[in-house]
Amino acid sequence: MANTPNELAEQFPQAVEKMHELKTSDAHFAKLFDDYHEINRDIHRAETNVEPTDDFHLEDMRKQRLALLDTIAPYLR
Repeated sequence: MANTPNELAEQFPQAVEKMHELKTSDAHFAKLFDDYHEINRDIHRAETNVEPTDDFHLEDMRKQRLALLDTIAPYLR
């Protein structure tokens, strides 16, 4: 299990500028972006035992992150 965060800039390195542009011009994208980073941070903290959680909650958070990633990806293509 990797304990490095899955930052959007790492997932979509070719779209860093587009992310910045969308964060400032599209309120819906900005909310998705913030939600992704919040759940990603929570997952990272759980995986590194800073804020331990049970496996079911961790799995649920990972599913939420994946759903957000699936929603964000079309904006960046």
